[in-house]
Amino acid sequence: MFSPEGPTLRELAVQALSSVERGYDLLAPKFDHTPYRTPDRVLDAVARALEPMGPFAAGLDLCCGTGAGAGVLARVCRESVTGADFSAGMLRVARERTPPRGPAVSWVRADARALPFGPAFDLVVSFGAFGHFLPRELPGLFRQVRSVLRPGGCFAFPVAAPPRPGSAAYWTLLGFDTAMRVRNALWRPPFVMYYRTFRLGDVGRELARAGFRADLHALPEFGRRPDGSPRVRLVVARASLRPPRQPAAGRVNS
Repeated sequence: MFSPEGPTLRELAVQALSSVERGYDLLAPKFDHTPYRTPDRVLDAVARALEPMGPFAAGLDLCCGTGAGAGVLARVCRESVTGADFSAGMLRVARERTPPRGPAVSWVRADARALPFGPAFDLVVSFGAFGHFLPRELPGLFRQVRSVLRPGGCFAFPVAAPPRPGSAAYWTLLGFDTAMRVRNALWRPPFVMYYRTFRLGDVGRELARAGFRADLHALPEFGRRPDGSPRVRLVVARASLRPPRQPAAGRVNS
């Protein structure tokens, strides 16, 4: 799973027993050599899907980590790209890799649950970060995203289809989540990283409540499952032109 340049088992153990913020500060220098970094093929697929919807003016990479998603924004945004993350270590690496060409890029240390921006963006993207938020935090998180988007702005993120029950991937994710719950029951501070809590039905409902209209776009690069459904989809949520309402239920349109 890890390249020779990646973290050692001891380093991973120290990180896992830290807080989320401190853990990522420690992991930052080697993060790009771990499977936690979003693969380039996912980033490329998302950029290709967003290009016909743009161009956008200003873009925000939410929970940007070492800045891999900024490359997606640089392809579809004309004026500026901003990366926001609460790990100073991850941002330090991102700053060192800022491309010299393209739109202006800035990096801001911020908690996604309390973003320090007004409605300044036309596009917000996020990659692989939602496992760090508990289900009860989704409403506040999506309201924060809505608050930094201009009317009609877009919030986009890829979502992989859940593994089939009983498959190797299913048991791997279940085992990981179980191990994290045991760790958090026995050790403080908690390290929130649950891969099975971000469910598409819940996501659609909370996006609607936050003032979005969400649609699903298949990413054809990843093919389809035996039942014909896409293996990976891009959620594209448009901010409504009116203030958010509180509907009884929401849905993601496919």
